[in-house]
Amino acid sequence: MLRVVVVVAELASAFPAMAGEMTASEARHFVAEKVFSYTCFDGTRGMARVHADGSVDGSIQVQGTGLTRYGTMPVGTLRAEGERVCASLPRSIMQPCFYLERTNDNSFRGSIAGLSFAYCDFTRYQGRADVDQPARHGPLSVTADK
Repeated sequence: MLRVVVVVAELASAFPAMAGEMTASEARHFVAEKVFSYTCFDGTRGMARVHADGSVDGSIQVQGTGLTRYGTMPVGTLRAEGERVCASLPRSIMQPCFYLERTNDNSFRGSIAGLSFAYCDFTRYQGRADVDQPARHGPLSVTADK
């Protein structure tokens, strides 16, 4: 469950032109409709897109081993609460908010507010990426043109 929260936190992030903490509006502008690859503190990695409506789709490989899985999160999963980015996670005992820190023009680090050790680093995917789901619950297929 913590991994899902961490990944959602990272995907929700967006940053202004300089490094530092991002507000919810800066995060929305930085992240919406763009594809990011991510790597988390525990080895979990993948690729994802956050949509303007707060939905998310992408891939995850838990702890960097095993199968890479495709998944989606519904509209409104990520939302602004004032200047914070928070997540609505079904069946979760917590509805986390995130600390988003821009690290450069193409990347950011996201962590659960108050749990800085639980983070993911996100890097904007350069080039064209088509995120397709070839079969229900099948693996994420990414086609890239550079």
